[in-house]
Amino acid sequence: MASSKEYLGYVLEQLSEVEGLRYRPMMGEYLIYCRNKLVGGVYDDRLLVKPTKAACALLPDAPREEPYPGGKAMLLVTEMENKSLLRELLEAVAGEV
Repeated sequence: MASSKEYLGYVLEQLSEVEGLRYRPMMGEYLIYCRNKLVGGVYDDRLLVKPTKAACALLPDAPREEPYPGGKAMLLVTEMENKSLLRELLEAVAGEV
């Protein structure tokens, strides 16, 4: 199942405080970049981020999910309403990848 443009729009609005944010469509999904570094993506209408040390510390209870069958597990972001946490999260991941 591909991600909807409506969900992508919602994610981008929630990430509006992140500087240097961009996305790239990829096979029906969307890769998310922060400061030109791949930090995660929107897969099946879910925001997933790379499980770096900082991401795991910021989201200690986040479930790990595959972006697609056979893909490397990533952290599922469930706190979508906390823009400051999302900014801190993406910037921290960009600093580690």
